[in-house]
Amino acid sequence: MYRVFTVLFLLGFVFPSFAQVETERIQAERELPYYQIPEFPENYATGNVISRMIDGLGYRYYWATEGLRAEDLAYEPGNEGRKAEDVLDHLYGLSQMVLNASQGLPNIRPKAEVDLTWEEKHAATLHNISNASQHFSKLTEQEISELKIIFQRGEKKSEMDLWYLFNGPLADAIYHCGQIASFRRTAGNPMNPKVNVFMGKNKE
Repeated sequence: MYRVFTVLFLLGFVFPSFAQVETERIQAERELPYYQIPEFPENYATGNVISRMIDGLGYRYYWATEGLRAEDLAYEPGNEGRKAEDVLDHLYGLSQMVLNASQGLPNIRPKAEVDLTWEEKHAATLHNISNASQHFSKLTEQEISELKIIFQRGEKKSEMDLWYLFNGPLADAIYHCGQIASFRRTAGNPMNPKVNVFMGKNKE
């Protein structure tokens, strides 16, 4: 009997309880940007308005992807549609485009291959969105008017007006967040029902 208690005692130190692991996971997720949308900016300056739009994407992405399982990532809708993991890769690329636009940096083509785990890619996407929001909020209207979406392939560079950011990558990313929310619901792992995209924070 003494040996049994000794083994159980030691296991309690070696293997943390499921509750503890889950608590640590939740804490780590809350440390990522967009558990909820930040407070309102002080005014409706151009940079703040763009920043707020990007924050809306961040909140949607956070909760569309929170708690995704391996089977959710592998979900395929059929009819030649892309599986969820491919859509999430696309979202990562779109977040990079939004971030690059906020700094006037080029989007290099072909894109460099990255070897990231899902957790790393998830965190990187959220930080890209958050950083883009912060960059835009600090820019004057004049500085924003001078920004371009830049594509570079080797020595060839092309520039597009920043207006395309809003109907292009930004709108596309919001669309794909909805797609992921739909996929996970079909896969049996629906999004948190307390999410409130109008308020930008979850219901109590």
